[in-house]
Amino acid sequence: MSTSHNKIPMFSKEDYDDWKIRMQAHLAAQDDDMWSVITEGPLKIMKPNLAFAISNGEPQFLEKSIHEYTNEDKKKANLDNVAKDIIFKTLDKDKNMFSKIKTCATAKDISEKLTQICEGNDETKENKLTVAQQKYVMDLF
Repeated sequence: MSTSHNKIPMFSKEDYDDWKIRMQAHLAAQDDDMWSVITEGPLKIMKPNLAFAISNGEPQFLEKSIHEYTNEDKKKANLDNVAKDIIFKTLDKDKNMFSKIKTCATAKDISEKLTQICEGNDETKENKLTVAQQKYVMDLF
């Protein structure tokens, strides 16, 4: 289902938490599998492995080669490119941020890089929390 008429949420480092929630909704509205491309990486198009149809009661699968793709497979395999394109478009007004993520290979890589830049690592988050707590205590007195 394509909803290209929906306005893409523009990136804002200051409002990153809100942007991330709006982007999740926007991407999921484009395709049911779009958010999994962001969280898990590009989709792998699989087929049953007929040589080992069942092992331990579970079917075995192999990744399809590109020449085996159906039209639906092609659309699913391209979701990473679609997600990258949408994210790049949200950065139209932030050339500095685009320069920091333009070498990322996948939409998942871009998402992780943006999170690292905007939220920091665990140590940075803990430092921000400590500073906020200290500021709160100072404001009490």
